[in-house]
Amino acid sequence: MTTVRPLVPPEELRATLTEAAGHALDEMLSVLAVQPTTLGRVFPAAARRTARGDLRVGGPRLEDAVRVELVATAASQLDPDELLGELEQVYRYGDGDEKRAVLLALSGIDDPRVDGSALLLDALRTNDVRLVAAAMGPHASRLSPHDWRHGVLKCLFVGVPLLGVTDLAVRADAELAAMVRRYIDEREAAGRPVPDDAVLVRDLTTLTTRPEG
Repeated sequence: MTTVRPLVPPEELRATLTEAAGHALDEMLSVLAVQPTTLGRVFPAAARRTARGDLRVGGPRLEDAVRVELVATAASQLDPDELLGELEQVYRYGDGDEKRAVLLALSGIDDPRVDGSALLLDALRTNDVRLVAAAMGPHASRLSPHDWRHGVLKCLFVGVPLLGVTDLAVRADAELAAMVRRYIDEREAAGRPVPDDAVLVRDLTTLTTRPEG
Protein backbone atom coordinates (compact mmCIF):
# COMPACT_ATOMS: atom_id res chain seq x y z
CA MET A 1 0.00 0.00 0.00
CA THR A 2 1.26 3.44 -0.90
CA THR A 3 0.58 6.92 0.44
CA VAL A 4 -0.06 9.74 -2.01
CA ARG A 5 0.18 13.34 -0.82
CA PRO A 6 -2.83 15.42 -1.87
CA LEU A 7 -2.32 18.55 -3.96
CA VAL A 8 -4.22 20.53 -1.33
CA PRO A 9 -5.61 19.63 2.10
CA PRO A 10 -8.81 17.58 1.64
CA GLU A 11 -10.83 20.10 3.64
CA GLU A 12 -9.80 22.90 1.26
CA LEU A 13 -10.87 20.85 -1.73
CA ARG A 14 -14.21 19.99 -0.14
CA ALA A 15 -14.85 23.61 0.75
CA THR A 16 -14.40 24.56 -2.90
CA LEU A 17 -16.68 21.90 -4.39
CA THR A 18 -20.43 22.31 -4.61
CA GLU A 19 -22.58 19.94 -2.60
CA ALA A 20 -23.38 17.87 -5.69
CA ALA A 21 -19.71 17.71 -6.69
CA GLY A 22 -18.76 16.63 -3.19
CA HIS A 23 -21.30 13.81 -3.32
CA ALA A 24 -19.95 12.73 -6.72
CA LEU A 25 -16.41 12.66 -5.33
CA ASP A 26 -17.55 10.61 -2.33
CA GLU A 27 -19.22 8.13 -4.66
CA MET A 28 -16.08 7.72 -6.78
CA LEU A 29 -13.91 7.31 -3.70
CA SER A 30 -16.26 4.66 -2.33
CA VAL A 31 -16.02 2.70 -5.58
CA LEU A 32 -12.23 2.85 -5.56
CA ALA A 33 -12.00 1.84 -1.91
CA VAL A 34 -13.68 -1.44 -2.86
CA GLN A 35 -12.48 -1.80 -6.47
CA PRO A 36 -9.18 0.08 -6.79
CA THR A 37 -8.44 -1.43 -10.20
CA THR A 38 -11.35 0.54 -11.66
CA LEU A 39 -9.27 3.74 -11.52
CA GLY A 40 -9.09 3.83 -15.32
CA ARG A 41 -12.88 3.86 -15.56
CA VAL A 42 -13.43 6.46 -12.84
CA PHE A 43 -10.67 8.86 -13.89
CA PRO A 44 -12.01 10.19 -17.24
CA ALA A 45 -15.34 11.39 -15.85
CA ALA A 46 -13.89 12.91 -12.66
CA ALA A 47 -13.70 16.50 -13.93
CA ARG A 48 -17.15 16.39 -15.51
CA ARG A 49 -18.70 15.01 -12.33
CA THR A 50 -17.01 17.43 -9.95
CA ALA A 51 -15.43 20.64 -11.24
CA ARG A 52 -12.82 22.28 -13.44
CA GLY A 53 -10.83 25.46 -12.99
CA ASP A 54 -8.23 27.03 -10.75
CA LEU A 55 -8.54 26.07 -7.11
CA ARG A 56 -6.31 28.97 -6.12
CA VAL A 57 -4.87 31.80 -8.16
CA GLY A 58 -1.63 30.45 -9.58
CA GLY A 59 -2.21 27.17 -7.78
CA PRO A 60 -3.44 23.69 -8.67
CA ARG A 61 -6.59 23.04 -10.65
CA LEU A 62 -9.69 21.54 -9.13
CA GLU A 63 -9.79 18.58 -11.49
CA ASP A 64 -6.17 17.74 -10.68
CA ALA A 65 -6.81 17.84 -6.93
CA VAL A 66 -9.85 15.59 -7.38
CA ARG A 67 -7.97 13.08 -9.51
CA VAL A 68 -4.99 12.95 -7.16
CA GLU A 69 -7.41 12.16 -4.32
CA LEU A 70 -8.82 9.33 -6.43
CA VAL A 71 -5.31 7.97 -6.96
CA ALA A 72 -4.63 8.20 -3.22
CA THR A 73 -7.66 6.06 -2.42
CA ALA A 74 -6.74 3.45 -5.02
CA ALA A 75 -3.12 3.48 -3.82
CA SER A 76 -4.20 2.67 -0.28
CA GLN A 77 -5.64 -0.63 -1.54
CA LEU A 78 -2.96 -1.67 -4.06
CA ASP A 79 0.59 -2.94 -3.77
CA PRO A 80 3.24 -0.76 -5.48
CA ASP A 81 3.41 -2.84 -8.66
CA GLU A 82 -0.37 -2.86 -9.02
CA LEU A 83 -0.54 0.89 -8.44
CA LEU A 84 2.14 1.61 -11.02
CA GLY A 85 0.32 -0.62 -13.51
CA GLU A 86 -2.92 1.28 -12.94
CA LEU A 87 -1.21 4.65 -13.36
CA GLU A 88 0.52 3.51 -16.55
CA GLN A 89 -2.80 2.46 -18.04
CA VAL A 90 -4.56 5.67 -17.04
CA TYR A 91 -1.70 7.71 -18.49
CA ARG A 92 -1.50 5.68 -21.70
CA TYR A 93 -5.18 6.01 -22.55
CA GLY A 94 -5.86 9.41 -20.97
CA ASP A 95 -6.13 12.83 -22.55
CA GLY A 96 -3.75 15.66 -21.68
CA ASP A 97 -5.60 16.57 -18.48
CA GLU A 98 -5.64 12.98 -17.27
CA LYS A 99 -1.94 12.52 -18.07
CA ARG A 100 -1.12 15.67 -16.12
CA ALA A 101 -3.06 14.42 -13.10
CA VAL A 102 -1.15 11.12 -13.16
CA LEU A 103 2.16 13.00 -13.21
CA LEU A 104 1.03 15.20 -10.32
CA ALA A 105 -0.03 12.12 -8.36
CA LEU A 106 3.43 10.61 -8.93
CA SER A 107 4.91 13.80 -7.48
CA GLY A 108 3.13 12.98 -4.23
CA ILE A 109 4.53 9.43 -3.97
CA ASP A 110 7.73 8.89 -2.00
CA ASP A 111 7.63 5.08 -2.09
CA PRO A 112 10.79 4.05 -4.03
CA ARG A 113 8.96 0.95 -5.28
CA VAL A 114 6.67 3.15 -7.38
CA ASP A 115 8.95 4.45 -10.11
CA GLY A 116 7.09 6.37 -12.80
CA SER A 117 10.23 7.48 -14.66
CA ALA A 118 8.96 6.01 -17.93
CA LEU A 119 5.89 8.24 -17.75
CA LEU A 120 7.99 11.30 -16.97
CA LEU A 121 10.19 10.61 -19.98
CA ASP A 122 7.14 10.23 -22.19
CA ALA A 123 5.83 13.59 -21.00
CA LEU A 124 9.22 15.20 -21.65
CA ARG A 125 9.08 14.04 -25.27
CA THR A 126 6.00 16.21 -25.79
CA ASN A 127 5.77 19.96 -26.25
CA ASP A 128 2.83 20.19 -23.86
CA VAL A 129 3.86 22.80 -21.30
CA ARG A 130 1.48 21.33 -18.70
CA LEU A 131 2.97 17.85 -19.00
CA VAL A 132 6.58 19.02 -19.05
CA ALA A 133 6.02 21.12 -15.93
CA ALA A 134 4.33 18.26 -14.07
CA ALA A 135 7.06 15.82 -15.11
CA MET A 136 9.81 17.96 -13.57
CA GLY A 137 8.22 18.01 -10.11
CA PRO A 138 9.42 15.95 -7.11
CA HIS A 139 9.15 12.59 -8.89
CA ALA A 140 11.87 13.74 -11.30
CA SER A 141 14.33 12.80 -8.56
CA ARG A 142 13.96 9.27 -10.02
CA LEU A 143 15.39 10.40 -13.37
CA SER A 144 19.01 9.69 -14.23
CA PRO A 145 21.31 12.75 -14.29
CA HIS A 146 21.31 12.57 -18.11
CA ASP A 147 17.51 12.49 -18.39
CA TRP A 148 17.07 15.14 -15.69
CA ARG A 149 19.43 17.56 -17.46
CA HIS A 150 17.52 17.12 -20.70
CA GLY A 151 14.31 17.73 -18.74
CA VAL A 152 15.67 21.08 -17.55
CA LEU A 153 16.62 21.98 -21.12
CA LYS A 154 13.15 20.96 -22.33
CA CYS A 155 11.67 23.37 -19.80
CA LEU A 156 13.73 26.16 -21.35
CA PHE A 157 12.66 25.19 -24.87
CA VAL A 158 8.92 25.12 -24.16
CA GLY A 159 8.80 27.94 -21.60
CA VAL A 160 8.21 26.11 -18.34
CA PRO A 161 9.40 28.30 -15.43
CA LEU A 162 12.32 26.61 -13.71
CA LEU A 163 10.99 27.71 -10.33
CA GLY A 164 8.92 24.52 -10.39
CA VAL A 165 11.88 22.19 -11.05
CA THR A 166 12.61 20.30 -7.84
CA ASP A 167 16.21 20.30 -6.53
CA LEU A 168 17.54 22.47 -9.35
CA ALA A 169 20.20 24.04 -7.13
CA VAL A 170 21.22 20.61 -5.81
CA ARG A 171 21.41 18.70 -9.10
CA ALA A 172 22.83 21.41 -11.35
CA ASP A 173 26.31 20.42 -12.51
CA ALA A 174 29.01 21.27 -15.02
CA GLU A 175 27.38 19.26 -17.79
CA LEU A 176 24.09 21.12 -17.36
CA ALA A 177 26.07 24.37 -17.42
CA ALA A 178 27.63 23.41 -20.76
CA MET A 179 24.26 22.45 -22.22
CA VAL A 180 22.69 25.74 -21.15
CA ARG A 181 25.61 27.76 -22.48
CA ARG A 182 25.24 26.10 -25.89
CA TYR A 183 21.51 26.84 -25.78
CA ILE A 184 22.21 30.50 -25.01
CA ASP A 185 24.87 30.75 -27.73
CA GLU A 186 22.51 29.25 -30.33
CA ARG A 187 19.72 31.69 -29.48
CA GLU A 188 22.05 34.68 -29.50
CA ALA A 189 23.53 33.60 -32.84
CA ALA A 190 20.02 33.36 -34.28
CA GLY A 191 19.10 36.79 -32.92
CA ARG A 192 16.49 35.30 -30.62
CA PRO A 193 15.86 36.43 -27.03
CA VAL A 194 17.42 34.41 -24.24
CA PRO A 195 14.98 33.43 -21.46
CA ASP A 196 15.86 34.83 -18.05
CA ASP A 197 15.74 31.29 -16.66
CA ALA A 198 18.55 30.22 -18.99
CA VAL A 199 20.77 33.00 -17.66
CA LEU A 200 19.87 32.05 -14.09
CA VAL A 201 20.79 28.40 -14.68
CA ARG A 202 24.04 29.40 -16.37
CA ASP A 203 24.97 31.62 -13.43
CA LEU A 204 23.83 29.01 -10.89
CA THR A 205 25.88 26.25 -12.46
CA THR A 206 28.88 28.55 -12.80
CA LEU A 207 28.76 29.24 -9.09
CA THR A 208 28.12 25.64 -8.02
CA THR A 209 30.73 24.07 -10.30
CA ARG A 210 33.53 26.63 -9.91
CA PRO A 211 36.75 24.84 -8.86
CA GLU A 212 38.20 25.63 -5.45
CA GLY A 213 41.49 27.37 -4.90
